[in-house]
Amino acid sequence: MGTKVKVALYPNKIRKLQEIAQKAFELTVEAVLSDIRMSQTVPKNTGELERSGFVEIDVKKMVAKIIFDEPYARRLYWHPEYDFRQDKNQYAGGLWMQTYIDGEKRHFVKETYGKFLKQLGGGLVT
Repeated sequence: MGTKVKVALYPNKIRKLQEIAQKAFELTVEAVLSDIRMSQTVPKNTGELERSGFVEIDVKKMVAKIIFDEPYARRLYWHPEYDFRQDKNQYAGGLWMQTYIDGEKRHFVKETYGKFLKQLGGGLVT
């Protein structure tokens, strides 16, 4: 008993899928930064720390960094025991990105990427 299998690869479709995946990745990283800002977890006094947040993306390697570029950002992030004022940002505290790693928003990145991938896929991704 034998089985024949024919596989047809379409390079233009594969290239299109790669472009879609990269664009979905970029949009996902921007969505995470946006969600961090909207969830009001970044400590806020004058708002400079929150405004300093930006993304650094290497699309080819599919690696991204969310950076808060103030001299005191690292100190505030790694010291959740500080008494953060919560009059401007209700949930302000340290480790404001930890919920995306192992907290209640740990599925946010995967779900958001999937939504963008389907949206941009135009029928190529189901």
